[in-house]
Amino acid sequence: AFIITPWASYILLRDQFTKREAEKDHKTGAYWRFYSSIMAPMLASNVKRYAFYFLNVLLLMLSIGLLISKAVVVKMLPYDNKSEVQVVLDMPEGTSLERTLEVAKDIANIISKQSLVSNYQIYVGTSSPFNFNGLVRHYYLRNSSNLADIQINLIHKDKREEQSHDFAKKLRPLVREVAFKSGAKYVAVVEVPPGPPVLSPVVAEVYAPELKTQESVAREVLKIFKNSKSVTDEGIYLEDQTDLISVIINQEKLLKAGLNKEEVVITLQSLFGGKQIGIIQNTDTEHTPIVIKMDEKLKSIEALNSLKLISQSGNLVPLSEVVELRKEPVPSTIYHKNLRRVNYVIGDVAGREEAPFYAVLDVRDEIKNLQTPFGKIKELWLSQPVVEDGIYIKWDGEMHITLEVFRDLGLAFAIALFVMYVLILGWFKDFKVPGIIMAPIPLTLVGIVPGHLIMGAFFTATSMIGFIALAGIIVRNSILLVDFAQHRIQQGVAPHVAVVESGVIRTRPIVLTAVAIIVGAFVLVFDPIFNGLAISIIFGTIGSTILTLFLIPLMYYASKTKGNNRPSKEQITKDLSG
Repeated sequence: AFIITPWASYILLRDQFTKREAEKDHKTGAYWRFYSSIMAPMLASNVKRYAFYFLNVLLLMLSIGLLISKAVVVKMLPYDNKSEVQVVLDMPEGTSLERTLEVAKDIANIISKQSLVSNYQIYVGTSSPFNFNGLVRHYYLRNSSNLADIQINLIHKDKREEQSHDFAKKLRPLVREVAFKSGAKYVAVVEVPPGPPVLSPVVAEVYAPELKTQESVAREVLKIFKNSKSVTDEGIYLEDQTDLISVIINQEKLLKAGLNKEEVVITLQSLFGGKQIGIIQNTDTEHTPIVIKMDEKLKSIEALNSLKLISQSGNLVPLSEVVELRKEPVPSTIYHKNLRRVNYVIGDVAGREEAPFYAVLDVRDEIKNLQTPFGKIKELWLSQPVVEDGIYIKWDGEMHITLEVFRDLGLAFAIALFVMYVLILGWFKDFKVPGIIMAPIPLTLVGIVPGHLIMGAFFTATSMIGFIALAGIIVRNSILLVDFAQHRIQQGVAPHVAVVESGVIRTRPIVLTAVAIIVGAFVLVFDPIFNGLAISIIFGTIGSTILTLFLIPLMYYASKTKGNNRPSKEQITKDLSG
């Protein structure tokens, strides 16, 4: 900019440099008359000037109010338009593979009727192929007979008008109806998120000194999730109580009956788990295994008691005579996070807001009021409990990432503002001027937040980045106005004339800069992830540029004139009339 532009101007505009034209009188132009007609009353009247200040503050408060009232929803990242969706199904513990497959097929029947579905695959008793959700939500560990996963591939996004998120919302109630009617414990329509990598959008981590109390509180939290209109696809990382049948062999009776332990084990494994006894060769490269096992309906203690084994002498020996059958409860899985025992209660977002931030706010008061043996529940946001001396609820998931990201961005922004203040102070050597120049930075929200409302977009982390980026742009505009006015005052021009001249003469470079920024950011509007950045830059530039052209000259004029030093209303009108 400092080398190429002056050189190119000298080469390409050389002929224009030789022409000596009379200096143009800006006071004769239409824009001078328009601009001075607005500025003159506020320069001449303290009441009108403070009324304009109040208007700016009011617009800022109204913009922030759009965030508080949820008219503009705060979310970590917006939903992306993906080409795949998953349905995750959990049947009660102990459900057979065949029963889980039946329910999965019933759900798949609903899926197959959707016009946007290209194809789908059902995985029962094993996980689907590794994808982003498989990694961050540990779906690759799903390998039990009561677990199923349906991978849905949609037609290409160029061939459909509906976003994958809208499809997921439409599919969710249909899937939940079929699944819960069939006795499912948990079902979720899971989208591939653009980020962040979390266990689920809404996650409540439950910590407690005692395991039973911890599990009890976690189940109460799950009930609150189920009753909330803001949470859907609710679940818990805690198995229901199931029984395990242990077969205890009596070695003495076994030997008397003419049997050995290996025969008992192989027989039971074959009947209950299945045993491959051969293959059917379909083609040269394909074959079908031949497996024998007992029908699922017959797998019970009664079947074991009535089972008879053939001894070496050919006699039928009832199994109940040589073994003892014990029914024992299966211990639940105990999860730990950073060496702390934890229960996870998860959910997705529902309702108009569709952001975990608001879903958490809707349920947190009810959760905090739960009665526990250890008194009131304590709430944590960004850290785990140091000592588990009571019941703690730590909000994880997207809520944790959102708070962390906005906190870090806010801290970085504060440091940037401080450095900016120091640099401006070093240049102008006046403690008031940096404050005046940086005053319009919050006013970018006057354009940013209504812009998100108009575009129907979430206020995301990329929107926050756009807000931070605008600070530098707006400060540069302010410096252009203040620097010009300062030079004119040093040349002997009256302050009220100098600030109006700065507004009129510097409007063109400020507007050209704004237009260039808007055009450059426009291409990002259509990106589902970065459109928040584009909206912030475009609407923030428009709103703050308009306000800056009037606010900065007024504030600088007020800082340079005090009480009796200010000219009269008549003098200001006369000097600005042209």
